[in-house]
Amino acid sequence: MPIPTAHIACKKEDFAKTVLMPGDPLRSKFIAETYLDDAVLVNDIRGVQGYTGYYKGKRVSVMASGMGQPSIGIYSYELFNFYDVSSIIRVGSCGSFQPDLKPCDIVVAMGACTNSNFASQFGLNGNFAPIADFGLVRAAADQCEKMGVNYRVGNVFSSDIFYNDVYSDLDWRKLGVLGVEMEAAALYCNAARAGKKALCICSVSDYLLDMSQNMDADSRRTAFTKMMEVALEIAEE
Repeated sequence: MPIPTAHIACKKEDFAKTVLMPGDPLRSKFIAETYLDDAVLVNDIRGVQGYTGYYKGKRVSVMASGMGQPSIGIYSYELFNFYDVSSIIRVGSCGSFQPDLKPCDIVVAMGACTNSNFASQFGLNGNFAPIADFGLVRAAADQCEKMGVNYRVGNVFSSDIFYNDVYSDLDWRKLGVLGVEMEAAALYCNAARAGKKALCICSVSDYLLDMSQNMDADSRRTAFTKMMEVALEIAEE
């Protein structure tokens, strides 16, 4: 596909080698305005804002993915395959399955279970296990330790369904899955296919056994600063 693509309108060199990818375009804007020096808006097609700037002298980009695996599947594919991006770090939110993970705690998604058929496109004779890049996982865990934040490393559940009419996602906690989000598995599949690096870091937005702890939309956009800082610190040039 020629550049610009149908979803990203900029030159190849407008993106840094590492792209932070929140779901919410306004979180992308918040990260750029709060943390990046000399941030430039490089994409705004469909309101999906992408910026490139400098964090502590290191060139970094941030662009939203939208919600769900089909959406991040499009953007991550184009960034990896058409824009020469080397690493994508998803910075999103998740619902916690575990009582020791409370709002604003961090989940480093080493693996991503899923109910999606995203990986069926690869024609494999079996089920692919989507995993993160180990170097990024280790760097994120080390950075969380350095910053003194509460975090866990493990599996997440990437669901294609937000409002589930059939069964409870809580069944996944029987196998130690930490929480539910909607994008990591597709991101990891695309990274594996392209031979690139990916990691999903999530801030807990709610504990699914006590929904009174839910965070509102504004808080989800601006309160997850520790997660953002971890991702920025480990971003590779």
